[in-house]
Amino acid sequence: MRLLPLFPLNLVAFPGEHLNLHIFEPRYRQLVRDCFTEGLPFGITPFLDNAVQELGTEMRLLSVEKTHSGGEMDIRTEAIGIFRVQQFYRQAPDKLYAAGQVEAVVQDEEPDLLLRDIIAGQVRQLYEALGLRKLLLQLEPDFKIFDVAHHIGLSTEQEYQLLGTTAEVERQEMVREHLERLLPAVLEAERLKERVRLNGHFKNLQPPQF
Repeated sequence: MRLLPLFPLNLVAFPGEHLNLHIFEPRYRQLVRDCFTEGLPFGITPFLDNAVQELGTEMRLLSVEKTHSGGEMDIRTEAIGIFRVQQFYRQAPDKLYAAGQVEAVVQDEEPDLLLRDIIAGQVRQLYEALGLRKLLLQLEPDFKIFDVAHHIGLSTEQEYQLLGTTAEVERQEMVREHLERLLPAVLEAERLKERVRLNGHFKNLQPPQF
């Protein structure tokens, strides 16, 4: 186990994600300064149901893009791994920010190749149904579930459940099932929108031939 500075937030960060943050609270400005000067990582722990959760994501500080006149900072970070908090401290020793004794969560990254193809097709179908073809995710052939998880309509609670799933195949199954439930509802909503748009318009209809 090791002591890691912690930054509880109302979000889930996934390994490989690049996250830009605006830091304004004094305690987290201190955290960023410490990470910058000492080359330390820090952890983002989701704050859900009014509580800091036990799983979190280790973050690497890439750069401080801007320091504002009032002391606020704009920073760029990268998520590099998942950990479990064994002991949470509201304040690290002699610091304003939180910390925790954490241990790494080992991942099984081996995917199911067929499932990956199915999910890629589902994502494409979802974006086309929503009329978002221009925003369609450019998925790499070897994409991981964490690469798409923020872009398929999962709730924060579902994202946290995904974070706690240690095998890529299990994450693939969760996402496939989610998209199987979601797609029919999206397609029906788009059909309804089209009917609403047509309502009240002059319709050029071909009567049936008797």
